Amino acid sequence: MRVGVVQQANTGNDAENKARLKKHIAICANQGAQLVVLQELHNSLYFCQTEDVSFFNKAEKIPGLSTEFYGKIAAQHSIVLVTSLFEKRAPGLYHNTSVVFDTDGSLAGIYRKMHIPDDPGFYEKFYFTPGDLGFEPVQTSLGKIGVLICWDQWYPEAARLMALKGADILVYPTAIGWDMNDTAEEQQRQRNAWITIQRSHAVANGLPVVSVNRCGFEEDPSKQTSGIQFWGSSFVAGPQGEILHQCSVDTEEQVVVDIDFVRSENVRQIWPFFRDRRIDDYHDIIKRYID
Repeated sequence: MRVGVVQQANTGNDAENKARLKKHIAICANQGAQLVVLQELHNSLYFCQTEDVSFFNKAEKIPGLSTEFYGKIAAQHSIVLVTSLFEKRAPGLYHNTSVVFDTDGSLAGIYRKMHIPDDPGFYEKFYFTPGDLGFEPVQTSLGKIGVLICWDQWYPEAARLMALKGADILVYPTAIGWDMNDTAEEQQRQRNAWITIQRSHAVANGLPVVSVNRCGFEEDPSKQTSGIQFWGSSFVAGPQGEILHQCSVDTEEQVVVDIDFVRSENVRQIWPFFRDRRIDDYHDIIKRYID
């Protein structure tokens, strides 16, 4: 499979962001991409830096205007396209939702973000209800896409459940960056941890991982913090965690990376982690804490 990664820096003009995404998706498709992955909440700036009810106006129905827009792009280029939208499910009920389109532009499936952060600069619990669809891969004409979103990437349980349900690949639309008040050393520790945990999901499950982050600086609208410098670094890893491509920390990129699924099967044969799992003794994993 040829996978396209779109790492983009956004502005406050949502229409402009979408127009540039359309252009960047086309660049990937023209390079032979079969699957293209966009970053988290790609239509706009990352509005969760502050709690402001006016931002609920950005939410939209699924299906709706954005799904129509991206569905047409997927059909035009005959690609599977992974998007990330602010879903208005019902009055007062909103989700952080990934929508996957198949090569004919049809809606193949959705995933609603399960783990919702609530930290300075990342006030997502104010906006998003935790997902209720579970960890279910989306079946597409290219295979099963295990879509997880940003904060989900820190949880090995999420990746494992996607793998156990037959995901062929793990995909993480992301919006993560540096607190400008942290030291340079702390900033690098955080970025390296982010890369390492996702590479570990590839290793533990014998699956390729695609993680797509935004780049650029975005101000905090409330002025309560120094804003976020999104650290880019979007990457594709193979089933042993090997880096197949990693983007820069601060530059927009559209890249296409080849993934060999035969290699995934071969890796699972030589490292049969699924065979040796002690499923008879994992019952405590569902507890909040083990006293």
